[in-house]
Amino acid sequence: MTTDFSTGDRVSWNTSQGLTRGKIVEKKTKDFHFDGQKFTASTDEPAYLIESEKTGAKAAHKGSALRKLS
Repeated sequence: MTTDFSTGDRVSWNTSQGLTRGKIVEKKTKDFHFDGQKFTASTDEPAYLIESEKTGAKAAHKGSALRKLS
């Protein structure tokens, strides 16, 4: 089961460079393209666009890859 995140939530996720932190800027509930890649999303399994706190770069992830920060 994945956590349902909201816009503005602070989250972390693992990358090849280590743990990254950011803020959710958009919740996607339909399939979409981002940065040249196709992502699947649904109401039951949404995907999220996240802005990195360190670089400001945006990334897309499934909720299962994210961990909510307090």
